[in-house]
Amino acid sequence: MDTSQLRAQLELYHRESYGWALSCCLRNPVDADSVLQTVYVKVLEGKARFDGKAAFKTWLFSVIRKTAADHRRRRMLHRFRLVGYEESNARFSQDENPDDAVYHSEIQKLFRRALARLPARQRETLQLVFYHDLSLAEAARVMGVSIGSARTHYDRGKKQLRQLAAELGIADETQLSRHENQATIP
Repeated sequence: MDTSQLRAQLELYHRESYGWALSCCLRNPVDADSVLQTVYVKVLEGKARFDGKAAFKTWLFSVIRKTAADHRRRRMLHRFRLVGYEESNARFSQDENPDDAVYHSEIQKLFRRALARLPARQRETLQLVFYHDLSLAEAARVMGVSIGSARTHYDRGKKQLRQLAAELGIADETQLSRHENQATIP
């Protein structure tokens, strides 16, 4: 793949790549930016080469995951000085009225809280499958595990996420109306 094709593929998957980098960097936008920039440099300079054995997106997510892990190791000593990480501001859709936007934002916060309580492998598997539309086989390649292991993490993660959602008071909106679910928002 030549440089122009690589650039086109990177541009095509930029939004999802940033989301994955954000996930791999514990939702820290500064670290995610740094990791993604490092990944793009690696790819464009040929330090990370696409061999065609997997889909480009799967390969790219793998490079992001490994680069984020390297970044975390390098920053381990600096971690104690970090006060916390910023959450991105929710952007309201023009089609959505402000009340609905706030409601959805609160539900998303509760869901992210439940997701954050899952073991790392389960959380990673669910994020790759649900947020990044990868198959279990592709998620397994990104994570560097067997398909059976990815399937186990996926199944256990979904089960535990259901339990955590119930504990946090997140109701299944297919069974309740929004009005009945209002009590779940703190």
